[in-house]
Amino acid sequence: MSVKKNRDSIVCTSAISIVIIAEIIFFSASVVRADAGQGAATAAKETFRTKCAMCHGPDGAGSEVGKSMNIPDLRSEAVQKLPDAELAQIISDGKGGMPPFKSSLSEAQIHALVHYVRSLHQKK
Repeated sequence: MSVKKNRDSIVCTSAISIVIIAEIIFFSASVVRADAGQGAATAAKETFRTKCAMCHGPDGAGSEVGKSMNIPDLRSEAVQKLPDAELAQIISDGKGGMPPFKSSLSEAQIHALVHYVRSLHQKK
């Protein structure tokens, strides 16, 4: 009897340990993903500040320089309804007086900027 009790106790303890370890791993992974998402958003905001805000303004509405060049408000419906691929192409290749950024930004940075431009609509 004591061998069976001992074996049952070991099995139960092992099962509980596995569940606890699995919960720790899944919780850690979700924290890492959340931090990575925050890091990407912060990086995109910084890229926008350094590459785009001179003309588009810090909030996307346009700076004095940008307004004098008739740039569109990035928060406007006209810009926000453009497909992601078109926004990425405009950032990459430039448009009108806007310079191309394909040689100075990676594809991932360009897509992060598209996501950031989408977030400006909520700040209008």
